[in-house]
Amino acid sequence: MNYILYDGSVRDALLPFTFTRPVADIRIGILTIREKWEHYLGTTTTTITEEYLSEKYPMVEMEQNVMINAAYTPNAELVELITNLEPMQAVVQGEEIIAFFTENTQEEVDFDQYELIDFEGETLIVSHSWDIFKKNDQAIREDFDLLTEDRHSQPIPKSVNVIAPENIFIEEGAKLEFVTLNAATGPIYIGKDAEIMEGSVIRGPFALGDHAQVKLATKIYGATTVGPHCRVGGEVNNSVMFAYSNKGHDGFLGNSVLGEWCNIGADSNNSNLKNNYENVKLWDYETERFVNTGLQFCGLMMGDHSKCGINTMFNTGTVVGVSANIFGAGFPRNYIPNFTWGGAQGTQAYLPKKAFETAKIVMSRRDIEFSEQDAAILQYVFDQTKEWQEK
Repeated sequence: MNYILYDGSVRDALLPFTFTRPVADIRIGILTIREKWEHYLGTTTTTITEEYLSEKYPMVEMEQNVMINAAYTPNAELVELITNLEPMQAVVQGEEIIAFFTENTQEEVDFDQYELIDFEGETLIVSHSWDIFKKNDQAIREDFDLLTEDRHSQPIPKSVNVIAPENIFIEEGAKLEFVTLNAATGPIYIGKDAEIMEGSVIRGPFALGDHAQVKLATKIYGATTVGPHCRVGGEVNNSVMFAYSNKGHDGFLGNSVLGEWCNIGADSNNSNLKNNYENVKLWDYETERFVNTGLQFCGLMMGDHSKCGINTMFNTGTVVGVSANIFGAGFPRNYIPNFTWGGAQGTQAYLPKKAFETAKIVMSRRDIEFSEQDAAILQYVFDQTKEWQEK
């Protein structure tokens, strides 16, 4: 069967991260949503997403296809329902379509003509940007069980101070000596060829992606994911870094999400709790206003290719768009549009030509090409959102 993941109704609620990727390629837990589905289904998937993303993330349609709402993450019960779908059947939960069978001979999909199969179980749903860190505890636990079932961890080095070693899984090639791992509060997963430097203290749930690095004497806790090829240091609490992003120095990052190719300058900090302890409001791209998250703890949301200089201070509930470069004294605004250059003292447009030059240098350091597709996506984002530079 051919499986296609589609963005669904929550795509705009997951900005700025979905400016540059489909919903399916959001990382939560150890894996991206796509990787979770492909692991369960035992096959590759393609994507229905925004037209400007479709060249990099194409759809492959066959005679028979099953469309899956990418906001929903898989579990055994849901996957069984979906893999047993037949023509003119759909899996639903309440008013939401989770998955449906379609044939390329169908002129349109009319769910009034479909047999609707209720999914009565529970599964993790990513419907807001803050869900990425809020639900990361559950996601790490589920991915840990999925990836480690019937497998054996590499041995824990004798120099490691460890609590609950049965909840720790180390992939081949990982390096760690003279660190403390406490997996009594949740599982700890250490990916292939990853490294945890000496003196680091980590409390689970925690996921360290392949080839990622934890710097000297780092403190990490509260359901944190450090994605593949990321580098992290300082103090980190309940945060998710997608891939290829760096927070390599001292400073606090809490209840936050960093996309890909981000860099946090040395001694930069974010607030994750308001002084009056009220719920945090976060910029919402759909309504173009700040909305109540219902969370007391909410930190920084930073889109792909954005960076900040040393000693940057981010206020509680700050949203930074794509390809922003933030620096200078004081707290910048709680909403920083795409392609912003500057900080609290004033901003201007960060023109794509200059942003692309930096992206090429940054990506080449990891032996990855900044492609024409990447440039076209970022140019589209700039063109479509540049009005916010003036607000």
